[in-house]
Amino acid sequence: MSGPSELPAGARARVVTVSDRAHRGAYPDRSGPLLVDALVGMGFDVPAPVVVPDERAEITAALRAAVEAGVDLVVTTGGTGLGPRDVTPEATRDLLDREVPGLAEALRAAGRVKVPTAVLSRGLVGTVGATLVVNLPGSTGGVRDGAAVLSPVVAHAIAQLRGDTDHTGASPTGGTPA
Repeated sequence: MSGPSELPAGARARVVTVSDRAHRGAYPDRSGPLLVDALVGMGFDVPAPVVVPDERAEITAALRAAVEAGVDLVVTTGGTGLGPRDVTPEATRDLLDREVPGLAEALRAAGRVKVPTAVLSRGLVGTVGATLVVNLPGSTGGVRDGAAVLSPVVAHAIAQLRGDTDHTGASPTGGTPA
């Protein structure tokens, strides 16, 4: 496989910040704007973050709205820990068609050296139709580490989801044709 490819033309992303405090205005959303900047730097068209409380139904609704808007990538920040209100992975799983466990594992591993508790993140990565959905922690460090992991692979993932692959000769089941 070749190295990272260019982002497909017109690639759009959406950021969903999951935070009770930021939603009610008691705490500024720091990770969402940082994530928007990182995604813009990768070449995505990204509006301001959507901020929702740690409520499963509201998280799912925000994710569904992004998918229905036809974005290529939705990245959440927050709600991936072990706290009683951390339900972002559950809300995400409600919508996923397929999980991408290798990318979720890489995201956790990226922060582990600096912050050992990074392995406690329960964030998921998967697809809903042609949209890639990624859960990142709510910390600015977690967002920086996550963006560094996404940057070299996200263009290829988006191209694959758009059906633009160079995997000729593979059967729909993933094997080699007879």
